[in-house]
Amino acid sequence: QVQLVESGGGLVQAGGSLRLSCAASGRTFSIRAMGWFRQAPGKEREFVAAITWSNSNTYYADSVKGRFTISRDNTKNTVYLQMNSLKPEDTGVYHCAADVIGRWILSTPSAYDYWGQGTQVTVSS
Repeated sequence: QVQLVESGGGLVQAGGSLRLSCAASGRTFSIRAMGWFRQAPGKEREFVAAITWSNSNTYYADSVKGRFTISRDNTKNTVYLQMNSLKPEDTGVYHCAADVIGRWILSTPSAYDYWGQGTQVTVSS
């Protein structure tokens, strides 16, 4: 089992920045990749970014490229999402997730085995 706890969400004005953190515990040695997804009210969960654990390959949704940066600290079993130039359409609950299998495609929710409870991000215009 892997437990994930997100933090760092909040209310920010458009153009502002936030940094989300996701701390993993439990069988962290089994983690192969971690990702961030977001879900707005009435919408499906949407891929944001992912990072592989062994070589730090990163992947981003087109909507956040150039604005968001995913990174990880293996010593702390923590993944971060630095979000800059935030827009109102970035509003939603942000969830981190862990893949313990090592899938090829990391942009779908089905690629992940464990999920955090989420942290709310609200961007005001």
